[in-house]
Amino acid sequence: MEKSYTETFALRTGMCDMQGAWKPGAILESMQETATAHCNHLGLPRAVTDGLGIAWVLSRSRVVLHRAPRLGETVSVETWPLPPKHLFYPRINAFRDAEGNEIGAASSLWLLMDVSTRRVVNSEAVLARLPENADMPAGIPLGGARPLAGAAEVSTFLPPYADFDLNGHVNNTKYLDWTCSALGHGTMAENRVAEFSIGYEREIRPDEAIRTELIRQGERFSFCGFAEDKRCFCVSGILERR
Repeated sequence: MEKSYTETFALRTGMCDMQGAWKPGAILESMQETATAHCNHLGLPRAVTDGLGIAWVLSRSRVVLHRAPRLGETVSVETWPLPPKHLFYPRINAFRDAEGNEIGAASSLWLLMDVSTRRVVNSEAVLARLPENADMPAGIPLGGARPLAGAAEVSTFLPPYADFDLNGHVNNTKYLDWTCSALGHGTMAENRVAEFSIGYEREIRPDEAIRTELIRQGERFSFCGFAEDKRCFCVSGILERR
């Protein structure tokens, strides 16, 4: 049973922003794809979880990127699960360049959702397929995404069809695309998101109008989304000059 799994990506144009750097949303996509591939190797492909009536959903993530790799660079993404804690399944990532130098890291917490009831469940079938990884590195501390204090820039929009995935809700990778768009061209042209945490508090389903609140404090920011006054997600992070 594989304790960890690594995939290598050549950064293509669709994975990079206007400045040619790896996009935060694309980082989350690479984490998602690598975790999916690892689950396949562990005997837990989507066909199996579909048969069990369950789906993986992301609860929290934290990503730290020491430098922003650029278009054409090769990045390897290693991932490994840690022993489950109650209903949470921790998963760790290490990002490396073509020379094997670590350029970033991530920690995340996953849950299993019953697709019929939309409730969090556990599964002995899943637990039986996970490697014994108590000896693996624990990764970076998760911390938590929290809104900053201060005046918020408020907006409202309807998430587009393309942002929804097979689970019937907005895909976890899209919230960082929304965040960068909210920060705007001027901010993102001069800065990169060097670190971010995101909490997924309530899934966003089709045809739900979302109110967003962006708060800035120097290099720090928070970006939260609400549906009918219930917070659905919160992103907080740190900007760094390019």
